[in-house]
Amino acid sequence: MKRRVFIFTAFGAAAGLTFGRGAGAQPFEVMRSEAAWRAMLTPLQYRVMRQEGTEPAGSSPLDKLYEAGMYHCRGCDLAVYSSEHKYDSGTGWPSFYQAQNKAIETKTDYKLIYPRTECHCRRCGSHFGHIFNDGPKPTGKRHCLNGVSLVFKPA
Repeated sequence: MKRRVFIFTAFGAAAGLTFGRGAGAQPFEVMRSEAAWRAMLTPLQYRVMRQEGTEPAGSSPLDKLYEAGMYHCRGCDLAVYSSEHKYDSGTGWPSFYQAQNKAIETKTDYKLIYPRTECHCRRCGSHFGHIFNDGPKPTGKRHCLNGVSLVFKPA
């Protein structure tokens, strides 16, 4: 077993980390088979959304999009981020300082050994990205997201 997989498994199991749902969690509202997810997503979308990967920095056209509207989960169409909360973080990924109320769930990610806060769609479990504590007021948070996980719908 790889060391970081062991570390995540050990810490994750000890902390009950399952998308913030805790022990005995119910399945997501939107469930699909692996084959169904693969059929509806491109290989990059699948890697990011279902395997918690990351798209290359600067590759998403959503990074520099600042029109009024709503960003929806590509996996289930849940409205997750408003353009009102979007800002240019200079990182090369779409960034927001807050999500819509009850749109995301978080868990601790140990893939880089040190803990990071990972965010997912609360309805289908699709991976969006990570939340850092270096964002603007009023929250001080930076939701650093993969554009391939989102669909923008203009207002």
